[in-house]
Amino acid sequence: MTSNDNNSNNQRQSRKEYRQKQPKPLWRRILKWFFLAVLLLVISGVGLFAYYAKDAPNISQAQLESGGSSGLYTTDGKFLLSLGSEKRIYVKDDPQLRLLKDAIVSVEDKRFYQDKLGVDPIRIVSSMLTNAKNKDISAGGSTITQQLVKLTVFSTKDSQRTLRRKAQEAWLAMRVQREYSHDQILEFYINKVYMNYGNYGIGTAANYYYGKKIGQLDLAQTALLAGMPNRPTAYNPYTYPKYAKYRRNIVLKAMLDNKKITQKQYDQARKQSIKKGLKYHSQKAQSDLRKIDDPYIKETVAEVQEKGFDPYRDNLKITVNINQAAQNKLHDLANNGQVPFTSDKMQIGATVVDPSNGHVIAILGGRKLPSSVQLGLNRAVQTSRSTGSSIKPVLDYGPAIQYLNWSTAKTLDDSKYHYPGTNVQLYDWDNKYDGLMTMRHALEQSRNVPAVKTLQEVGIKKASKFARNLGIDVPKHSGLSVAIGANASSTQMAGAFSAFAAMGVYHKPQFVSKIETPDGLTRNYDSAGVRVMKKSTAYMITDMLKGVIKTGSGTSAKIPGLHQAGKTGSVKYSDQDLARYPGYASTPKDSWFVGYTQSYSMGVWTGYDNLKDGTISGIGQQSAQLIYKSMMTYLMQNKENTDWEKPDSVIRARIVKNSNPPEVSNTGQWQLFVRGHAPAGIVDDTGYDEDDEEVNSNNTTSTTNTQANYANNRNNAGQDGSNSQASHNQRHSDQHNDNDDHRDQNQSSDQQHSNSGNNSRPNSNSTNQNNNRPESNNTNNENNTHDHH
Repeated sequence: MTSNDNNSNNQRQSRKEYRQKQPKPLWRRILKWFFLAVLLLVISGVGLFAYYAKDAPNISQAQLESGGSSGLYTTDGKFLLSLGSEKRIYVKDDPQLRLLKDAIVSVEDKRFYQDKLGVDPIRIVSSMLTNAKNKDISAGGSTITQQLVKLTVFSTKDSQRTLRRKAQEAWLAMRVQREYSHDQILEFYINKVYMNYGNYGIGTAANYYYGKKIGQLDLAQTALLAGMPNRPTAYNPYTYPKYAKYRRNIVLKAMLDNKKITQKQYDQARKQSIKKGLKYHSQKAQSDLRKIDDPYIKETVAEVQEKGFDPYRDNLKITVNINQAAQNKLHDLANNGQVPFTSDKMQIGATVVDPSNGHVIAILGGRKLPSSVQLGLNRAVQTSRSTGSSIKPVLDYGPAIQYLNWSTAKTLDDSKYHYPGTNVQLYDWDNKYDGLMTMRHALEQSRNVPAVKTLQEVGIKKASKFARNLGIDVPKHSGLSVAIGANASSTQMAGAFSAFAAMGVYHKPQFVSKIETPDGLTRNYDSAGVRVMKKSTAYMITDMLKGVIKTGSGTSAKIPGLHQAGKTGSVKYSDQDLARYPGYASTPKDSWFVGYTQSYSMGVWTGYDNLKDGTISGIGQQSAQLIYKSMMTYLMQNKENTDWEKPDSVIRARIVKNSNPPEVSNTGQWQLFVRGHAPAGIVDDTGYDEDDEEVNSNNTTSTTNTQANYANNRNNAGQDGSNSQASHNQRHSDQHNDNDDHRDQNQSSDQQHSNSGNNSRPNSNSTNQNNNRPESNNTNNENNTHDHH
């Protein structure tokens, strides 16, 4: 018996050892590794979630109850204004909200009341599958609690929809769900969502759209408001009734599916007009501050949106670059009779930029505007009108110095000229030709033929690249007529000329310098700028543009004693325009002035929105220069009147008038040369005197500018000058360093200088018909852009 038992045990042991030696089935090994992988993923996921969640911001009841409006602050940290409406109607949880709550829960999160976590795993898995299929993270699996958290402490910016933020959002949602009841969370949500027109909260919206309280709305009206937070602008019943009805019906169907309404109620509500009960009202007059700052606010909103944020929903702290005192002054100059205009219908667009950083400190979108207009047409950025001759430094002479190393003594021929391949003759503003002249004289007196010939020699491709680096988009296929007029805004022109003021460094004009989100993240947008031209180019252009104001076409902008430079521009009416309004023949259609000091660059356009409104006549032809003169006098009251310092890469010498090649003479006119490209025998003359230069200019007019005169002018400008900003000492020091002057300037800056569609024109009547003139198809409009003295 014992022997048999031993044999049996031995056999079992042998079979066990045999089985152990045999390879395990494949399915068992796969299952084992699968469970191990899942376990590892779970552990890793939990660890990653904990790692991200530990940095989640705090969230308080006060934050949950607050509106989502963003605030604007000045660069010194002072609160300016809120983008939201001044009055928010906060509604407490009440039985009368039941219909609204049923609508919101049905369309946004039908398992909301069953949710104990604050997050919905089923929705998350569904959205993950959708995102994996689409290879992005656009599909949302957020509960109402998560949406509330997002509106309270996070940005809606797409680039911020990261795993880190999702983890923090989920963690905070769980905390909120644990600390507050479902009805409290819905109350917070109902009072926080953005509902268009600066309204936050559905209680505020019910009053705005229907003039009623929430509990007084019928089913269809309630469904409309419940669906609007998804896309408040697109589902606006005033402007997009079709889309608003579509969204309302989605909410109604969700309520039906969720058994919150009957089929009969659903059918009746669907048939109801989307406009039933809507309250039609005109906007109330804005506060004085809101009215004055309206164009600045509009551009701020656009810039914030361009950066990917929603200023109406993200509860942002936005630091804007406005100088409120300067903004007030610019508005007053245009509206209070301090600067004369032809008529009250004559319009203006003006922009003031700080050349050292690109900050737009003041902007004027129009004059004599209704007080009820909010975020209206901003002529400083939206009206793309031909610049006239103010484009010449940017497109013609700047590139000629930069790429061809021309001197200011370069001899140009102002003689009879036809555009190549056409019989279209180009005329100067006085319908005369003055023969041989220097580039300096051609720019100072704004002669058209030399400018077109200069662009032809430089080449439009190179010139358009130079202009594009200065923020002006000139198509490479443009005709040569673009030399005396290109499409641009006053903001773009102020930005372009600011690069001359900053010795060749360009900063794109910007309204926003910093954005802070509720989760504590700060994004700064100031930059060191981009060198877009050699110092020699910037200095030589500035030196010539000084003469425009002293003795050239811009003498009405002269401020005695001030170191400044600038350029005029005027545009003629087209033949089609004159056929309708022949009386306009002797007046300009558009009048420009763009000028600068080392501290500020200012672009000004004046004209009319529509042909029928009138023409620029009489003193109105000087309005652009006069408003520049008054504004720059005001701005420079508390600024150092610093002149530009000649870089080592520039040679200055006295040259015989119109000598070719240039001849040195003790009685000649001061001219500038790029070092290394001056004719033999011309050396730098240290005996330069600015008053001498003025007396010996081609134009015989002589003016004595003294610092005393400038001081008197400053004292007469008023006592509320803008605050002194950064000293120019550092910038002045930088200009001594000419090492960058010979760097390659062919770098592209397309991305930095994107114009973001800011040049749309309000209507066809205000379209400048002199533009879009291809070289291969020049018409008689070629000579319709010129300067008036």
